[in-house]
Amino acid sequence: MAASSFSIFQPYSLSVKPKTPTPPNPPPKCHSFPIKASTHSTPSPTPPKHTVSKPRRPADENIRDEARRNNHIHSHRFSAKYVPFNADASASTESYSLDDIVYRSQSGGLLDVQHDMAALKNYDGKYWRDLFDSRVGKTTWPYGSGVWSKKEWVLPEIDSDDIVSAFEGNSNLFWAERYGKQFLGMNDLWVKHCGISHTGSFKDLGMTVLVSQVNRLRKMNRPVVGVGCASTGDTSAALSAYCAAAGIPSIVFLPANRISIAQLVQPIANGAFVLSLDTDFDGCMRLIREVTSELPIYLANSLNSLRLEGQKTAAIEILQQFDWQVPDWVIVPGGNLGNIYAFYKGFHMCKELGLVDRIPRLVCAQAANANPLYLHFKSGWKDFKPVKANTTFASAIQIGDPVSIDRAVYAIKKSNGIVEEATEEELMDAMAQADSTGMFICPHTGVALTALIKLRNSGVIGPTDRTVVVSTAHGLKFTQSKTDYHSKNIKDMASRFANPPVHVEADFGSVMDVLKKYLLSKAPKH
Repeated sequence: MAASSFSIFQPYSLSVKPKTPTPPNPPPKCHSFPIKASTHSTPSPTPPKHTVSKPRRPADENIRDEARRNNHIHSHRFSAKYVPFNADASASTESYSLDDIVYRSQSGGLLDVQHDMAALKNYDGKYWRDLFDSRVGKTTWPYGSGVWSKKEWVLPEIDSDDIVSAFEGNSNLFWAERYGKQFLGMNDLWVKHCGISHTGSFKDLGMTVLVSQVNRLRKMNRPVVGVGCASTGDTSAALSAYCAAAGIPSIVFLPANRISIAQLVQPIANGAFVLSLDTDFDGCMRLIREVTSELPIYLANSLNSLRLEGQKTAAIEILQQFDWQVPDWVIVPGGNLGNIYAFYKGFHMCKELGLVDRIPRLVCAQAANANPLYLHFKSGWKDFKPVKANTTFASAIQIGDPVSIDRAVYAIKKSNGIVEEATEEELMDAMAQADSTGMFICPHTGVALTALIKLRNSGVIGPTDRTVVVSTAHGLKFTQSKTDYHSKNIKDMASRFANPPVHVEADFGSVMDVLKKYLLSKAPKH
């Protein structure tokens, strides 16, 4: 049936007339962000100070009510807009409000969220560092979120009452002490566990921003009936959870039989309308783009640059956790390739606004079975060619025609970065080794660790280089692949670090024999 036969599904145009945002307004009088207008060229107000004498909110008031009462003025001087990605600012006048429903520029290229940097630069790096640090660990709405604690750099114009948040972010930066020393001879290796989040992946960081903006648009009576995405698992989990929290319908396109049960059950449990399609992720992506151009369904894939505004906060968070000292290397698994650009953008904003004096070198790690960026890098950045992605245990990055290829190339070039790849055996071995030292990581983190191993063995990464590996999802989403590895049930894979259970007769003598043999093998060798 044609879409036009549905009265509520009248096609809406994505060709939005460019417009220039209105000048930013004066800042609000707000206890959590007390910026006042100043006649000085570089004002540096004192960040908020939390004291033990602050009265508790009334018993019949929740944290959103409290924020609403204390933030009664919602206008401020900070703003952001969509502009064509990497366009010449002197030549291009094309821009759009973030309230416009638009995903591509007039030329068909990617869009980027551009902040009013001049307004942000009215406050120095120390101010921003102190402000962001003052919000960590609080329950003040919405600043208890690792994303919304950087609200002025994310969606500065959204009313806090429209924000949909699970207090995501603030994820653990794990010192991989034993893994670094035993396998790599490194003493400053860290793993950023972005998978320790509400739905178990870094996708929550971007989805809170996107769904919050959709919530705002629906309150403005814009033509948005629901939110849709193509997914290999994690995006659909995040989308469905945040939409469920806001009471917004979510629609998910999944490639049939290509994601784990743990990933499939999340959107189903959260009430999403799930379509299982007989195609791969790239096929799902093509279909969702066609559908969202005809129906009032807001596109939630990383083609939508709002997602990257949330994901970039993980980079800022890493700097915070190092007390604003910059690591030497950050290694990120790459599939659709929005995340590597998001990390670059977060680091670069911190440098441009004076919070740090440099940015780390970035490494994008791809599975060899889905490695278009790696091949592009190895060719010396000659003409990019999509690939047919083959099956990989790192299923979330099984993408052969990434939407954000231009963003990723930009990030790698600007950070003097590198692209590496990992075979299936390499990534599974790396995952097993990491797990044996106390981690419990996803296969995508195994891809990133493989890149680290290769760069460490070649001497590119030194033994004392402070290195952060980004773990994108929780290992519990991939228990089947771990079970198959340790059971040695993976065809053509040696599973060198498998640790299967030992079957023993249920009598004292048999158990003692097995334990003695095991303990002897573990005894220190002098």
